[in-house]
Amino acid sequence: MRFTVVTYGTEGDSRPLVGLCRGLLNAGHEVQFFADRSTLAVAQAQGISFHALSGDMKATVGPEGALSKLMRKGGDVTQLAKAVALIADENTVEWMREITTQTQASDAILFSGIASYVGLSVAEYLRIPAFGLGLWPMSPTRAFPSPLLPPWQMPGWLNLLSHHAVNALMWWSFRKRINEARREVCGQMSRQQMWRDYPVLYGVSRYLIQQPADWPEMWKICGAWFVDSEAWEPPATLAEFLDAGEPPIYVGFGSMAGFDREKFLAAIIEAVAGRRALFYSGWSGINPVELPGNFHVVGDTPHHWLFPRTSMVIHHGGAGTSHTASRAGVPSVVIPFAGDQFFWADKLASTGIAPKYVHHTKINARKLSSMIDFAAKPEVAGRAKALGAAMAQEDGVACAVHYIEKHMTEVFGFPRASR
Repeated sequence: MRFTVVTYGTEGDSRPLVGLCRGLLNAGHEVQFFADRSTLAVAQAQGISFHALSGDMKATVGPEGALSKLMRKGGDVTQLAKAVALIADENTVEWMREITTQTQASDAILFSGIASYVGLSVAEYLRIPAFGLGLWPMSPTRAFPSPLLPPWQMPGWLNLLSHHAVNALMWWSFRKRINEARREVCGQMSRQQMWRDYPVLYGVSRYLIQQPADWPEMWKICGAWFVDSEAWEPPATLAEFLDAGEPPIYVGFGSMAGFDREKFLAAIIEAVAGRRALFYSGWSGINPVELPGNFHVVGDTPHHWLFPRTSMVIHHGGAGTSHTASRAGVPSVVIPFAGDQFFWADKLASTGIAPKYVHHTKINARKLSSMIDFAAKPEVAGRAKALGAAMAQEDGVACAVHYIEKHMTEVFGFPRASR
């Protein structure tokens, strides 16, 4: 079978989907992958056919981008909806055109993130099946509130309502532009309501989120999706640093930006308190030359290779980083910025492998030092190691591939690929 996989976001949004693409290829299917150009190196390394979508995610997320301005305001769900809708407003027509042109021979579309409504529209236009791919659970349930809201303890009916409310907010933020693109590119009628009742697969560990009892069969927690280990050799300076002493603390916030860099960096330096540490500046704009000698600065380094060689990971709580640190068997210290990061920060804390999170606007050296002390406890490291060993036995990619094949054959009558 021939599959088109579509997403738009940072590498944390794309890398797990590349793992799923590789799994589909290994199962004998054909796959093409659409994503932001800054995230496509891993797809190329995995031998996956890829296409760059219009837009520049790094410019949008960078220190002066729309999402960075969101960070400065605290990152609540209404601001998030406006920020991601702005990205879609600028690119939706081109995304629709690019994907429609390249997808004529596909048997199904798999979509994720802010490109979801484009994926659904193209699948509807081509009359082919569509599968949602999620890195955090957005399908309505009574088990927990929407991951885009603070992780409050609420009764089941209110949890369910929160999902419907957040999903409706996202739809209304995107609706005008997606309907313009539908008319302009595909000659489709406008939609007044969001799509419902399509299968959604979640690349989420069942050790962090259990399958909600009130979900239908078409919504599935598969286990996390990881890219198979690529052959990667560290720079000599990094290898020498790792060999020179005890496992260091890793500090990195990926694509996060738009915060008070000087204050943030000062808090990190004081809280680390001379211990060996690795620092990744990412898209933050932090100047690493200001770091003292106990820090070693790293560039883009595969997390699956690096994290098992650390003592703990201080990060922003993105779904990909949270899962990779957990699977590596090391504790986390989470400083969330926006979106679903608070959800994952809460989940890691509830497993006992991370301290209670502190919002990035409220972090200081004293609070961060206390969080590091918690993560350094032997019993915390033991829980993290046990969780990592359990997660290593999951095969979320195989689960997702099986479900996709099963749905395609039993519902739509497609033959399985020959293996």
